[in-house]
Amino acid sequence: MAYVDGFVVPVPKKNIAAYRRMARTAGKVWREHGALAYSESMADDVKWGKRTSFPRSVKLKGSEVVWFSWIVYKSRRHRNSVVAKVMKDKRLAAMMNPKAMPFDAKRMIYGGFKVQVAV
Repeated sequence: MAYVDGFVVPVPKKNIAAYRRMARTAGKVWREHGALAYSESMADDVKWGKRTSFPRSVKLKGSEVVWFSWIVYKSRRHRNSVVAKVMKDKRLAAMMNPKAMPFDAKRMIYGGFKVQVAV
């Protein structure tokens, strides 16, 4: 079964264009190094929950919008191999500086997931 890295990120509305540019570059790099798919999605129908929700998960501010993103790999081993190559790619060096990111990386949620059902 495939393996997926998932991300939830709060992006200031004023930085959406910069985030898209960063995501396009990152997506190209990940795909060139072997990722099967790379997707970045901006919240459209995401409501605040009473206890849990995407906005609550990142402590969303009124001037921000939630992005949900994922990268697909063949397996966890394949993911580890791709990420090792990606992290050495010079095109991402500037983007890896937390001060240069168009979002607050401290509030980003991410993790790796084993696909259990694929239809």
